[in-house]
Amino acid sequence: MKNKLFFLVCFLMSLTSFCQSISSSPYSLYGVGSLYDSDFGSIPSIGTSGIALPSANFINNLNPASLGFMPLNHFMLDVGGKAIATTYESGSKSEKRNNFQFSHFAFAFPVTKKSGFSIALRPYSSASYKISNLQLPIADSNESYYLTAGGSGGLNNFDFSYGYRFSEKLSVGASAALLFGNVVDDRTFTILNSITNIHKKTDYNGFRATVGGQYKIDSTFTIGTTFKLPAQIKSSKVQSVETVTDNVYGAIESNIPSDVDDYYMPLEVGIGISKKFKKALNITFDYQKSLWKDSRQSDLYGEFVNQDRFALGFSYLDEKKNFRKYRDRIQYFAGANFDTGYLEVDGKRVNNASVSIGINLPIESTLSSLNISYSYGQKGRVANDLIKENYHKLSLNLSLDGIWFVKRKFD
Repeated sequence: MKNKLFFLVCFLMSLTSFCQSISSSPYSLYGVGSLYDSDFGSIPSIGTSGIALPSANFINNLNPASLGFMPLNHFMLDVGGKAIATTYESGSKSEKRNNFQFSHFAFAFPVTKKSGFSIALRPYSSASYKISNLQLPIADSNESYYLTAGGSGGLNNFDFSYGYRFSEKLSVGASAALLFGNVVDDRTFTILNSITNIHKKTDYNGFRATVGGQYKIDSTFTIGTTFKLPAQIKSSKVQSVETVTDNVYGAIESNIPSDVDDYYMPLEVGIGISKKFKKALNITFDYQKSLWKDSRQSDLYGEFVNQDRFALGFSYLDEKKNFRKYRDRIQYFAGANFDTGYLEVDGKRVNNASVSIGINLPIESTLSSLNISYSYGQKGRVANDLIKENYHKLSLNLSLDGIWFVKRKFD
């Protein structure tokens, strides 16, 4: 009963954190905002790799096929958050910002001895930005205009996943994600003595499917693959427009529903490997390709381009020890990640690179643990109208593992 009450408290705390989630990046100006990384279990500590890892002791949301390897009678719950300190650089200017983000809330349980099911709630993207007096050229002209913009909101991801193990080696899975949310955007365009203010709120909703597989070549070597299918996210917009010319005010639109292009998510293909050496060191490597260019959409200030992502992770836990000492049960992690980015601004890629370290601290007398990870990364570059982000990220998440429906042998 105490365990169930503890799960409920964590659930309520996670929902509160979800409502207070904040992310800040000038690149969230594009599309539906900056996309979130996965932070389930130890994934942020190993460079966000893990397509080939089974859900044996944590919920792996990178691949639904991992649920086929869930242990019987185990109920898992994962909840987390992260704090980010970022320095933004543009030419000779710099600015620092600190914020906290809700990471996720998820639970999973086995349906049969060969299958598992999970439900997860997490942010998909976040739009939170403020840009002042950005000078931009007018097409086919030598003149420029100035942009001041601010935005907030983003999309949420609520998904259901199921994995089934056909044999001791092969597992397949699928997930269906409901994506919903809105982005509020305020922009002011200044051209000579004319000012145009645009306020708009865009609502999004739609579904996206993912399929995956994992295959154990032997007890130390596993390969995995995922396919995130293309999706069309429906959009609707309410907009107000006003102009000020030579101090003369004029309202063109006022909360008028108008057409807006739907948001398209591309086909994303991923492959990963997991290899264990001498029952102590485990290495994971993932590669993902996202075909954003095929989505045939663009942004006013940039183009969507195909994205390549590489992730490498190391974990160490000597399984040959008897674990009588607490320090022998602590697991250590390190990782690196490089992402070419899916945006191209003024012919320049907005790429992202990071390194990470972390530890897994087991909770005494339980199968649960606390994961702590630290990451340092850089996004973008100082060039033309681009901004470079240097960020420090601290992630905390609690992986709870309870055994249910097992009759006690002793009181």
